[in-house]
Amino acid sequence: MQVTANPRVLVDVILPDFRQESLIRRIAIDAAIIFGFALLVALCAQIAIRIPTTTVPITGQTFGVLLTGGVLGSKRGGLSMLVYFLIGSFGLPVFAPGKSPIVEDQVIHFILPWSGSDGLVWDMTTGGYIIGFIFASYLVGLLAERGWDRRSTVPFAMLLGNVVIYIFGLPWLAIKIATNDGLYSYFQSQGGSNVVDMALRGGLYPFIGGDAVKLVLAALILPGSWVLIDKLRRR
Repeated sequence: MQVTANPRVLVDVILPDFRQESLIRRIAIDAAIIFGFALLVALCAQIAIRIPTTTVPITGQTFGVLLTGGVLGSKRGGLSMLVYFLIGSFGLPVFAPGKSPIVEDQVIHFILPWSGSDGLVWDMTTGGYIIGFIFASYLVGLLAERGWDRRSTVPFAMLLGNVVIYIFGLPWLAIKIATNDGLYSYFQSQGGSNVVDMALRGGLYPFIGGDAVKLVLAALILPGSWVLIDKLRRR
C-alpha cells in the first residue's frame, strides 16, 4: 500500500494515497470519510457510563468529536462535524440522548437500544455544544497537522478542543435558561443563584470527570496509533 509521502494526520497513512485518482473519485472518497466519521460520532453518542457522583452519565460524543479532528485533520474533521450537525438537524436521531439511556440496574449503555435525539439545534439547550463540535474538531485537526497528535502535547490539543466546545455551549445554555421560565425555575430549584451559576451547574461541573477520562483515552489512542503504524511500516 502506498501512503502519502509526508503524512500530516493519521488518515494519510491509514488510507492509500489517492491524489492521482480522478477528481470525482477523490471527492467521493473524501465524502465517504467525512460522512463515516459523522456516523462514528453518532455511535459514540450512544455510549453512556453511569458515574456515582452525578446523575449525568459520561457519553462518548465529545470523545468522538475530538478523535475525529485528530484523525482527519482540520478540514475533514470540521466538515465531518458539520455533516453531523446537519443530519441531526434534519431529523436523524444522532445526537446524545436528552435523558440518560441507562436504566436503574445498568452501569453502561452500549449503543442499543438506540436512544439518540434530534432537532433544530437552535431550539436545543445543547445547541451551542453541537455548534462547538465543528470548531473543536477543526482546531484539534489543525494541531494534529502540526504534530501535536504524536507527542506529549496530545492532552493539551484535546483540552483546547474541549474548551472550545464549552466556549460555545455555556453561553448558549445561559441564554436558554434566561429566556425560558421553566428552565430557570428548574435550575433555581437545583441551587442555582443566577443564570451564570445555573449554566455552570447544568453544563460544566457534572461533565468535568467524564471529560478528563475522555481526554486521557484520546491522548493514549492517537500517539499509540502512530507508534503502531510506524512499526507496521518498518516490517
